[in-house]
Amino acid sequence: MHVEMSALIALTTEKGIGLEQLIQAIEIGVLAAYNQTDEAKRHARAFLDRESGEIQILVPQFNDIGEKIGDEPDVPTGFSRIATSTARQIIKLKMRETNDASIVGEFTGNVGDVISGVVSQGRDPKMINVNLGRTEGRIPPQEQVPGEIYNHGDRIKCFVVEVKQGLKGPEIMLSRSHPALVKQLFAFEVPEIADRIVEIMAVAREAGHRTKVAVKSHRAGVSPKGSLIGPMGSRARAVMDELHGEKIDIVDWSEDPAIFIGHALAPAKVVSVEITDLATRSAKVIVPDYQLSLAIGKDGQNARLAARLTGWRIDIHPDNPLDSQFSH
Repeated sequence: MHVEMSALIALTTEKGIGLEQLIQAIEIGVLAAYNQTDEAKRHARAFLDRESGEIQILVPQFNDIGEKIGDEPDVPTGFSRIATSTARQIIKLKMRETNDASIVGEFTGNVGDVISGVVSQGRDPKMINVNLGRTEGRIPPQEQVPGEIYNHGDRIKCFVVEVKQGLKGPEIMLSRSHPALVKQLFAFEVPEIADRIVEIMAVAREAGHRTKVAVKSHRAGVSPKGSLIGPMGSRARAVMDELHGEKIDIVDWSEDPAIFIGHALAPAKVVSVEITDLATRSAKVIVPDYQLSLAIGKDGQNARLAARLTGWRIDIHPDNPLDSQFSH
């Protein structure tokens, strides 16, 4: 039973594994294998010689009064092969654990960011696998966009939701439906965001359909909406293309909730906004008759997203009091 120490030292140095930690793991594994043999003796221990690389099973010897007087090697028939195989398995396991820990450490730093990958086919058709280079991430069904098709070989950008060590290795959960994906995609396209001249204050999204983004400028003379839209609409178009044509409304953020609510209902024009209850964060909005359906949106989507973006309950009324109200 022998381990090549020079190779073991080189391996631990290259992979960043503690040599003593690996040796102890080999000793524990070899002893466990020994204890499963029919010839195993009580109180035995495995010992790996740090110089020669020799692995021995040592059984303590006692005198007549029960004092330990030394150790005696025990070599059960055929155990040398088992011990060598066990040592190899433990070395491989430790290498994999170290590699997994490295991947988890690397990608943990990406949580909350957007990364690119290539769609790859997996066994579960409901789960989308994304090749990230050193490992694979997965987009579970609840993080996928309804109607979006993920073809093998497609390059896509995903939001990193969670990274953890699973039973079978690193688990990286990705999302295509997370509202922060839109925020991070704009950060890629808009230098003013990186320079902290313009800031995205809030995002409300119904993935695959529509997103509302509220922005403000920290520098006079810089249009926050213009920065996100870009020359000839190029920046907003690049984000929309990555989201396969999802509509994006970019609105000005305001500390004044009435003003912010009015902006959030764009593209509808608002006549007035009245804060009706601060405690329940409720507001009454008046819109022209002909703008009512636009303010509400298809299936109430525009009003719903505006409410989510602002955090306020919005009651929409036409300026013609004969018409019914709409609230969200």
